[in-house]
Parts: sequence; structure tokens; C-alpha cells
Amino acid sequence: MYENKAGLGYQDFQKMREDHIFYIDKTDFLREWWEYSDMVTLITRPRRFGKTLNLSMAECFFSNRYADRGDLFEGLSVWRTEEYRKMQGTFPVIFLSFAPIKTGKIDEIKAALKQIIADVYREYRFIMEAQIFHQEDREDFAAVNKKMDDMTAYTALNCLCSYLYQYYKKSVIIMLDEYDTPMQEAWIAGNWDETINFFRSFFNYTFKSNKYLCRGLITGITRISKESIFSDLNNLEVITTTSDKYTTSFGFTEKETFEALEHAGLGAEQQKVKQWYDGFTFGRQGDIYNPWSIVSFLNKKGKYETYWANTSSNRLVNSLIQRGNSDIKKTMEELLQGKSFQAKIDEQILLNQLGESTDAVWSLLLATGYLKVLNVRIEKPDEEEMMLYTLALTNLEVKKLFKTMIKGWFGDNAQIPYNDFIKALMLDDVDSMNEFMNRIALCSFSNFDIAKNASGNDAPERFYHGFVLGLMVELSGRFRITSNRESGFGRYDIMLMPVNKEKDNAYIIEFKVHKPFKEKGLAETVKHALSQIEEKQYAAQLISEGIKPDQIRKYGFAFAGKTCLIG
Repeated sequence: MYENKAGLGYQDFQKMREDHIFYIDKTDFLREWWEYSDMVTLITRPRRFGKTLNLSMAECFFSNRYADRGDLFEGLSVWRTEEYRKMQGTFPVIFLSFAPIKTGKIDEIKAALKQIIADVYREYRFIMEAQIFHQEDREDFAAVNKKMDDMTAYTALNCLCSYLYQYYKKSVIIMLDEYDTPMQEAWIAGNWDETINFFRSFFNYTFKSNKYLCRGLITGITRISKESIFSDLNNLEVITTTSDKYTTSFGFTEKETFEALEHAGLGAEQQKVKQWYDGFTFGRQGDIYNPWSIVSFLNKKGKYETYWANTSSNRLVNSLIQRGNSDIKKTMEELLQGKSFQAKIDEQILLNQLGESTDAVWSLLLATGYLKVLNVRIEKPDEEEMMLYTLALTNLEVKKLFKTMIKGWFGDNAQIPYNDFIKALMLDDVDSMNEFMNRIALCSFSNFDIAKNASGNDAPERFYHGFVLGLMVELSGRFRITSNRESGFGRYDIMLMPVNKEKDNAYIIEFKVHKPFKEKGLAETVKHALSQIEEKQYAAQLISEGIKPDQIRKYGFAFAGKTCLIG
């Protein structure tokens, strides 16, 4: 057995070392980062891969607040070189994290960031006692508080670097953890543009227009497109999961994992652990294991569970797949069956375009660790080089996560017998909806059911209306189902208002019977149904009750005898 405890949740390097917690030496990262000499480095890795711990380690090593704390690094790789022993504890360092920003509302995002900056300033209040600063400097310093205006917030860290440089006579290292958390929250909440504009100015003043910056080190899960947030930073080196820098600095290698298992008396579990928790690839380095899963496995004395998958919110991934088109859902089905697929990957993720690009969704799932690269093929269509990635689910743990996630889309009660049509509707799977409706119509509907008769010219439409409404009875606890109510400038046929607006979309359905003398085919009938939804502004009621426009799904049902087309 190893002598150190396999403690969970440690993100503070100092505490981890002082409490003798199990630790795999990653201090080579410090030397590697310093020797690459990049002005500002952004490193993206999936969640729970040691990003925060490595930043804390870097702070303990470089920050003058940890001068004379070389004991924290004794016995570790970086301490073997005299040059680096002399460097320890010699720089002013600003460390901040966007992890606490767990809201997508722009006003709350701004308030949270201002509080974070004010807290950083509070740590350095003591420097204002120095005689080198004037009263005006002290007043400007005091103006940085949680009530500051946006412009003060943009420039605050730039100004703090100036103060620290005057005080210590040395340029400043800035470390920022989880930079993309507010951007992800904003995308989910529908506040992308405002949030991006705010942070673009903040990053420009902090990392670009900052003559007192020595180095910048930023970590996150995703690489937000340079054009959207880092447009002014031409001094930025971006390291993604496909880059060949720092490939073993985050996560455990197979050698490190198997040695830990041996020390814990769990060596016999190596191959099963590989099946469950292996599969991550950084650059050309394969067989990377998630640290949280491995430490949890050691901590639980060899119990197999979905440790990594259960550690934090999967809201972004859940939202992407649930809102995705039928191709995405079909690919997910194949992945859960153990199959792979090919996609073009663009690591400059535009969150605001995820709803428009299937490849962007796969790019995000690769960046966040849910997919792994099996191989890469270069193709040259029309002489333009294109990279095709063969992708699969990362490991058994991820597979179990997605099975649970998809099951959860159909309600908390797994016994609810949702029919195939409702499942397809909830997944926005139009192909399956059409297949179901046409199969049922062909087998179950009689010509009398759908014929025009003495009950009125709209009888066929009312028949289909009633049939679909009957299918939706199962959703009555999850949605408020209304029919033939006024909204906007007309009466919609069916509306589903979600009880949980954060979890479910809303639905508007309009029925039309095909008119062969006026419409060329069912596709034109569907078009007329969808146009009526827009022209009559049926979504007005949903929007008035707080449903966001991108949460509203609109469907036109066109019928001609026993044939149906949904679009």
C-alpha cells in the first residue's frame, strides 16, 4: 500500500502536500511551460483533469507569497534543477478563477466577475501603504470594488499589474482558471453576444494591452473561437487536446495509473480499469486516464462507478444532444452500440453556432472528453486539405453516462410508458415521427376515419388532431397541454408548455389537410402550416410566460388520406 492518502477534491497544492495526500508528480509542467516562453498560454482539457491543481502548483512555485516554501517541492522533479530552485517564490502572481460564475444572466455574470476582481484587490491592499504610491493611486485602488462600472472592471487587472510592478520591481504572472465557465452558461441561457462583448474587452486589457505582464496562463474546457473572444490577442498560444505540448501534464498516463494500482494492492484490476477509465488522448499521447476516476477508484478500494461522469453538471452536453437534429441522435445511438463515425473537427468552437453545425457538436464533445480519436485521415477535396477524424465514445464510464442521460430525457420515472411518437417528438427526431405516424395511419386508420363527411369539411383535420392529442396524454404531468386556444392573432391546434422550463422545450403543432388543387404536394402543405404558426404569432403566449425563442419547437403536420408528412 502507498503511504499517502487517496484524498478526493483537493485543488490546493499547498494543502495537498502538507496533508500528505496521494499525488502523482506533474511538476515537469512548470519547467516545460517556462522553457516554451509563450507570452500567454491557453490550455484546454476536459473537466476533472487537474487543471486547477496544476495552476495552484504553478502559483505555489512562482508566487513570492510562497517564498521560502521550497519544502512543498522537495522530492519532486522540478526541484532537481538548481536553476528552478532559485526561481521558486520570486514573482508577483495574480491568481483568479471564473469557476464561481454559475449564471448565464449578463448582469449576474458582470456582478460575479466584479466580486472576483474586488477579492483579488483586497489581497493586495497592503502595498498601498508604501510611500511610492500617492493619494490618487490609493483612491483609484479603492475604486475597484464590487460596485465598479464596466470600464473599471475591464482595466482593473491591468492597473493592478502596474501597482505590483512598482512595488516589487518585477513583471507579473497572471493565472486564470476556468475562463470559459461564464461563456458556457451564457450560451445555455441565450445571452451569448452580450457576454462575449464584455469579456473581449476584459481579456484585451488583461493579457494584450498590459506592459507589466510577464506571462499569462489560462485554463478551460473548451477553446472559444479567437474571433469571438480573443480577437485582440496575437500573443496567445492555444493548447488543445490535439496539440503535442503538455501531453502528460494533465491526467494520469497508463504507467502512472498502473503503478498506483500496484501500490494500492489493486494490480489485478489493471485491464478492467483500462476498459472503464482509459481512452483519453492528448496530441499523440494515448492511454490517458482521468485523475478523478482513478483516485476515486483507489479511495473506494476498487469499486467501479461512473465517478467522472457524476462529478458536475453535464448541462451543456445534455442540451446540445437533446436539441440536436436527427443525425446527431442517430449517431449517438450508434455510439452507444459501440460503433464509431467520421467527422470534421474544428477546435475553435463557436458556441453560438452549435445549433447550426453538427461537426461543431462533435468538436465540443471531443474537447470535453466524451469522444476519443481512433484515427485521423487527411483528404484533399479540390486541393483543400481536410482532416477527417474517426471518433468513438471514450470509455465504458462515458457510455454509461450517456445511457443515463438519454433515459432521463423521458422523465424521472423510468416506468413511464412513453410511446415511440412521443420519444421522437422529445428528441426532435422528425424522421422517426414521420415513420411512426405513417405506419400507424396505414395499419390502423380506416378510410371512414379520414374521409370528409357530414360532420364538416375539416373532419379529417380534426381526426388527426384528436389522434395526436391522444398520444400526448402521457405527457400531461410534464407539460401543460392546450388545444384550440387563442395566442397571437389566431388559434393554434396543439401547444405543449413545459412545467420545468429549464429542462424541456415547448412545442407548437399545426395540422393541415393537403389541398391538391392548391398545393403541389405534402411538403407545400407543411410549409403552409409552419407559415401559419409564424404569421399568427402562436409563440406569443409561450414567450410571454418566459420561454426563450430557441426553446420553442414548431411542427406542421400535413395529411392526405393515410399519408402524413411532418416538418
